[in-house]
Amino acid sequence: MKKIKLADGAPIYCLTASEAIVLDDHVSGYLNHGISLREGSVVVDVGANIGVFGIRASGWWKNIEIHSFEPVPQIFEVLKKNAELSRNDKFFAYQMGLGSKEDKLSFTYFPNSPALSTSNPEMWEEDPKLFQRAVKGSIENAPESFWWASIVPNFMVPLIAWYLKMGKKEVVCNVARLSNFINKENIRQIDLLKIDCEGQEWEVLMGIDDKHWGNIGSVVMEVHNKHRRLDKVRSLLQDKGFSKIVSEQEKALESTDLVNVYAVR
Repeated sequence: MKKIKLADGAPIYCLTASEAIVLDDHVSGYLNHGISLREGSVVVDVGANIGVFGIRASGWWKNIEIHSFEPVPQIFEVLKKNAELSRNDKFFAYQMGLGSKEDKLSFTYFPNSPALSTSNPEMWEEDPKLFQRAVKGSIENAPESFWWASIVPNFMVPLIAWYLKMGKKEVVCNVARLSNFINKENIRQIDLLKIDCEGQEWEVLMGIDDKHWGNIGSVVMEVHNKHRRLDKVRSLLQDKGFSKIVSEQEKALESTDLVNVYAVR
């Protein structure tokens, strides 16, 4: 774990500096297409990673409540430090994943690229070139501070992809249902449900009881569009009362099946 400064000088703990900067570059994109927060808002952040969104949101609003979930122990320790660093006493960190049932799941942890850690590693294995395309897109659309990205030759992409996936480890983590958590913590509203959990997103949605959907004001989530999952997600959100649903692919991920979905009531 190391402590660095982001582009504007804000301090943050991370495992890899470059990844923290890239994650920070994406944060503002969560608040698009009608999604907004305010003082007193409640956020549930599923797959919070090191907590970049929580750090930024705690700076933008002084009275915001954030429930952040990260199952991988090595990443969770950083999330917990960033929750403390934020000085937001309503920034809570939980070492668990969310899913359709109370369970234990095996997660693949990538030390060189923690954000890739997943309970569904097969999504990268089904198409061996998919990960390389994602890496190539990320390099071509890197933050401005990564001046060196523009001179990385194409032949280096497979080597970078190999390095990022090198040294992977298997860890077993607890998984809970969101509705059980809502009941336990007596959460009456969720203004934003943010989901970025590397292939587990449908299971997260299946862990929400009908009675709780009406208390969720907006959703932003990354969808791995395998087996028409995007259509299923859009249909579910529409059935649950979300009137505006937008699907959008980040420029860096146009050659992959990763799609962001924004939904508001």
